[in-house]
Amino acid sequence: MSGDAATRQAVEAVWRIESARLIGGLVRLVRDVGLAEDLAQEALVAALEKWPAAGLPDNPGAWLMATAKNRALDQLRRRQMLERKHEELAPEATTQEPSFEEDVGDDVLRLILIACHPVLSAEARTALTLRLLGGLTTDEIARAFLVPEPTIAQRIVRAKRSLAEAKVPFEVPQGSELTARLPSILEVIYLIFNEGYAATRGDDWMRTELCDDALRLGRILAGLVPKDAEVQGLVALMELQASRSRARTTPTGEPILLLDQDRNRWDRLLIERGLAALHRAESLARPLGPYALQAAIAACHARARTGGDTDWKRIVALYDALVEVTRSPVVELNRAVAVSMAFGPAEALEIVDELADEPALAHYHLLPSVRGDLLRKLGRDREARAEFQRAASLAENARERELLLQRARG
Repeated sequence: MSGDAATRQAVEAVWRIESARLIGGLVRLVRDVGLAEDLAQEALVAALEKWPAAGLPDNPGAWLMATAKNRALDQLRRRQMLERKHEELAPEATTQEPSFEEDVGDDVLRLILIACHPVLSAEARTALTLRLLGGLTTDEIARAFLVPEPTIAQRIVRAKRSLAEAKVPFEVPQGSELTARLPSILEVIYLIFNEGYAATRGDDWMRTELCDDALRLGRILAGLVPKDAEVQGLVALMELQASRSRARTTPTGEPILLLDQDRNRWDRLLIERGLAALHRAESLARPLGPYALQAAIAACHARARTGGDTDWKRIVALYDALVEVTRSPVVELNRAVAVSMAFGPAEALEIVDELADEPALAHYHLLPSVRGDLLRKLGRDREARAEFQRAASLAENARERELLLQRARG
């Protein structure tokens, strides 16, 4: 690798690490998300121009912040706002290594709250979060979600406009107000993780880079809001699920179902981190919320040395609690799988058949997939084949569709 290529790679790595802190600090100063991102991007361009010749500075993040703040001063001069803002910005902007670490926690939390604001649609929140906090380019976000790049660009532009029109405040809420805002953030982070863990469409069953981005965001949030049980619960859930990643596909990318996975390939470090986060969640709140309950279910799998050692009755009990909390038909379907393992397929089939007319599951491929599995266990092979074929017709992911067709043939 050439020196310039190596430096560019280093700049990109620094950007992924520093972009959230950089943009968050600029938002605090200029009170405009769009302008803050533009200034951060200008600082990145400056780094790409200067660092190959000058070498990486000792503190790349501080260099980027100083450069961006100087650009901010230029913007303010052009807007004839220098007198009002000069005292606020100039002392820090004139030094090569400004002191902005004191506010970095609030800056990043502020940016998370803005990017995940409920005034935005789920799609807009996801795109803006990956852009501002994940450091991803528009093209990278588009490729991750298999959406045209102009569509993602429009979502980001509209999201920024919506935030400005809604006059979203730039202050970090406290106490109950902050707690009320956290579910919106957790929803976005877990949506990103889920799309990486089981891609809804395309040719790959997993997109591990999205899982990694979501995990990083979750860990950052847990550091900023350490006393919230559901934040810890979400981190625990993602750590535990991510621990199975290496065992979930064959070398050529075909899916491997949970009970068929080689558990020796599960990542023990991620399991330990997940169990520790779950312990923190359990120490912070009882009863557990939905993310912590899902983490507790994942922990049952993580603790079992083999599929046969799994405590399915405990998993059913946890799903009972999760159904009460969420009232979700998808959760009820997952509960049916656990019931099948704990008490037999006949009892589980009754639950699945009661979900047949549920509008939310009308086009959900896992409903006929689960039903096909239960029918096969009951020896009703012809009916099972029809269910697997129907599931395959509804599945948008190519890898999952092929797996379902294989099961139909089997």
